[in-house]
Amino acid sequence: MTVHLSHPDGLLQQAEYAPVAVAAGSRLLLLAGQAAVTPAGEPTSADLTGQVHSALRNVATAVRGAGGDVGDVARLTFYVVGWTPGMAGGLLAGTARAQESEGFSSPLPPITVIGVQALWTPDLLVEIEATAVLA
Repeated sequence: MTVHLSHPDGLLQQAEYAPVAVAAGSRLLLLAGQAAVTPAGEPTSADLTGQVHSALRNVATAVRGAGGDVGDVARLTFYVVGWTPGMAGGLLAGTARAQESEGFSSPLPPITVIGVQALWTPDLLVEIEATAVLA
């Protein structure tokens, strides 16, 4: 594994994600935002939980396609339409599904959630960017 996750003393302690990722590898993978769409561009789900899960599945597909694995993901950025703190449960449920089905780490690597007004089509509620370090 090229990424080591940690919770240094003095930072917020929570179970969902690690605030620090130390990566060692020779290739940096910068993944464009992934949404809950099929290869043809059709939405896969209408709710936030399902869209987070599907978008993370696409992240996993891309990382594996580049020769890595989800354990190589060092950072995730979630862009969520109309974000409010009340949406956290749906977002975390979607990440839990991806942890179970795709093997994402628990806790997740560092994440940032950014509220946005809209994405490229009104059907989409979330887009996820990833950075991975490959051996």
